[in-house]
Amino acid sequence: MAATDGAIPPTRRPKRFSRRLRTRIILSFVLLGFGLTVLFAYATIVARQRVENQLVEDLMNRNLDESWRRFAQSGGQDPGAPIEQIKGYYYLPDKFESLRVNNPEWYALPDGIHNITDIDQHGNPFSYKLGVRKTPQVWFFIAYDMSQTVRAEVQFERAVYASIVVFTIFSLLVGWWSASRVMRPVTDLAARLRAYRGSSHPRKLAVHLPDDEVGQLAEALDDYAERLTEVVQRDREFNADVSHELRTPLAVIKGAVELLLSRPDLDERTRTRLQRIQRAEQQCTDLIGSLLLLSRNERGQGSSDVAKVAEQLLDSHRAQLGGKPLELRLEGAPGLVVEAPEAALSVALGNLVGNAVKYTPQGEVVVRLQADAVQVVDTGPGLSEEDAARLFQRGYRGTHSGHSQGAGIGLSIVGRLCDLYGWDVSVRPRRDGEHGVVATLSLGGRGAAAAGDDDAIG
Repeated sequence: MAATDGAIPPTRRPKRFSRRLRTRIILSFVLLGFGLTVLFAYATIVARQRVENQLVEDLMNRNLDESWRRFAQSGGQDPGAPIEQIKGYYYLPDKFESLRVNNPEWYALPDGIHNITDIDQHGNPFSYKLGVRKTPQVWFFIAYDMSQTVRAEVQFERAVYASIVVFTIFSLLVGWWSASRVMRPVTDLAARLRAYRGSSHPRKLAVHLPDDEVGQLAEALDDYAERLTEVVQRDREFNADVSHELRTPLAVIKGAVELLLSRPDLDERTRTRLQRIQRAEQQCTDLIGSLLLLSRNERGQGSSDVAKVAEQLLDSHRAQLGGKPLELRLEGAPGLVVEAPEAALSVALGNLVGNAVKYTPQGEVVVRLQADAVQVVDTGPGLSEEDAARLFQRGYRGTHSGHSQGAGIGLSIVGRLCDLYGWDVSVRPRRDGEHGVVATLSLGGRGAAAAGDDDAIG
């Protein structure tokens, strides 16, 4: 069977992961607070280091200048004690050689302020700044201990890092509070929309919300709901009118056919044609009833004997074969009853049987009854991968459709009926090595369409 009439909507793509708007607002606050705090902390640490280094170097340069001034005033005898509690050293020319031997690192330093790292007598590292001023008459060295400053800098950096954590947590709290206030009107709007679910006359939303962006959104939703309600109402009225107007001539046809069939003088050829008209009238009546239920999204009441409906469908198609070398038969034990009107079951199963008969030039079409499903197995040309993937797309007509009549909506109706009654339908190639297609209508709920993989026609 190359079932090509109709389609059901293609499988939805899985939704990509997306954060809730509330989460995005909170995350924005956290990132903003964290980023600004980190930038401020970095700028503070760099500024502190630069200012502190500048102050220390200025202090040491003043001491070097003062030592040279006092050395010059004393006639090269005494540079005086360093000011502001800085250790000072000076070496006259006769001590240059001993300095080179005892402290080659100081000896090699040029004029200026240098950062020195050394090991104390206890084996602990310490750092200091060394100011150097070398003249032919005297070399001045001024040392400024930076150990205390380094410890203070470490403590300061720890305080800054702690402030980053504190302000990030504070940003999280502010973001959570702000998101709650910002999202409260949106949440209220969503709750009101959910409360109106299923109502054919939704109430106005904008009257409950302030005149802001959310209020404007509510007004747009009110306008959209009003227009959509009008469209749905017109569609229902149109379906009801069409159904009513079509039922009237069908009732006339039915009455006329029954009256003609009651005449005893009918020849067999005329009786066969009248019975064919009668079956067509019943099919039209069933289809109109099913379409009307679909338009209202309502389930019809009643129960149906699947075997009885299947036999009626096969009898109807046998009368229309017109010499086509095709055998139609029913297999399986009767007794399967489904909670749905015969009209709905006849339309759903009739499309599957009709497609099998239409696209099978010769061989067999078997309707097989199972515990909770019905299979339609044919010996037609089979089903391509493209057809199998697109078969239930509305308007799609398969590769074997040729010039056959049909707009490609038959299986679309079947799919909608399955959605309405909780059935499932599938069409796939046969798996027993033979050409043909297996259409399965599961009447026991979703996920049961794969029941019965025995495709062989016995």
